[in-house]
Amino acid sequence: MTAANVRIPDDIAATLVDPQAYAGDRIHDAYCWLRANNPLGVAEPEGFDPFWVVTRHADIFEVSRQNMLFHNGDRPTTLVSKVGDANARAITGGSPHLVRSLVQMDEPDHRKYRALTTAWFSPRNVRALEDEIRAMARNAVDRMAAAGGACDFVAAVALGYPLRVIMRILGVPDSDEPRMLALTQDIFGTQEPEKQAQVAALPPEIQAQLFAAIIADLTGYFGAINADRRRNPRDDVASIIANATIDGQPICEKEATGYYTIIATAGHDTTSSSLATGIAALAENPALFAQMKAAPGLIPGFVEEAIRWATPVKTFMRSATEDTELAGRKIAKGDWLMLCYASGNRDEAVFDQPFEFRPDRPATKNIAFGYGAHLCLGQHLARLELRIFMEELLPRLSSIALDGPVDMIASCFVNGPRHLPVRYSMA
Repeated sequence: MTAANVRIPDDIAATLVDPQAYAGDRIHDAYCWLRANNPLGVAEPEGFDPFWVVTRHADIFEVSRQNMLFHNGDRPTTLVSKVGDANARAITGGSPHLVRSLVQMDEPDHRKYRALTTAWFSPRNVRALEDEIRAMARNAVDRMAAAGGACDFVAAVALGYPLRVIMRILGVPDSDEPRMLALTQDIFGTQEPEKQAQVAALPPEIQAQLFAAIIADLTGYFGAINADRRRNPRDDVASIIANATIDGQPICEKEATGYYTIIATAGHDTTSSSLATGIAALAENPALFAQMKAAPGLIPGFVEEAIRWATPVKTFMRSATEDTELAGRKIAKGDWLMLCYASGNRDEAVFDQPFEFRPDRPATKNIAFGYGAHLCLGQHLARLELRIFMEELLPRLSSIALDGPVDMIASCFVNGPRHLPVRYSMA
């Protein structure tokens, strides 16, 4: 793995594991260099196990479609340091996963657990929610209008709107919205730079204990919902999870918590980031705003471009189950691979002028939702939420511009705008 023609330069490797790089253009500078010079190389950053860095769209597809050859669950599914991995295993008794959701599962478990809610998240079923979601979107636009022509779009709209949709799907009461927001954000780590720095300064074992406490909180919160739905099932996803059986047995508490967690977090933070990214594009580019006002039929293309542009899930990790070859390079059994979705979605070989935001872009293979067996379960719901919101906002929005710098979350895993100050006028 460490041959000279395979090893990634130290400065590029350090960028890949630096959360601050993902809050600006440095990560895309690194990705551009890698796609041009070493699209499948090995990074050996200090404090981390070596890992292959997969930056080309085609290679990410190839790994993603071979879910038996490249596992999710054998090693950490998200990038962690050696110390972080060791602490997680110490807490769990050997597993690298503090949470076990669909993301951390391989066959045969993944197929069995995913099948529980596949029909619920089908295009036909989510379309049945359109009227409810439209009412939520209209309410969010009303709140924006009531803000008086200026707001932090993330705080005022982007966090709350997708959260309400997810709460409806899970059957969580409106009164629990503040706690749900805290839980969904805590699972990805604190969003405030000062708190991030404070947590980073703690000993690794304390950091692991803090995360374990978050998981315990999630378990307690969703455990109560689980118990209620077993007694009183309703028309929501929580009732499906609570009453589900795998191989004739009820799913255990850890798997139930993992299921609730992945729906709550993936369905909230990622949609929120894509929505805020799309609004930022409109605020930064008057020509784009004029184009969308003149041609609202471009909204589905705008949504797809916002998702591609944001690619909220920046990376996932995989591990090889046997010796194999990828893009002409030999991968050994047990090797760890980083799938760089944000790089694949700016791959010049697939996207013409990839660094331009183009709602009229021809249909392409956007990989923000992944590919293969682990293709995002909620992709249809996310697209529906974003389309409906833009259909409600655009007719009422007369102008929009930035009202300060866009502040991005610093994270190697899931990120997007933390603060998006905008000024606007509404009809």
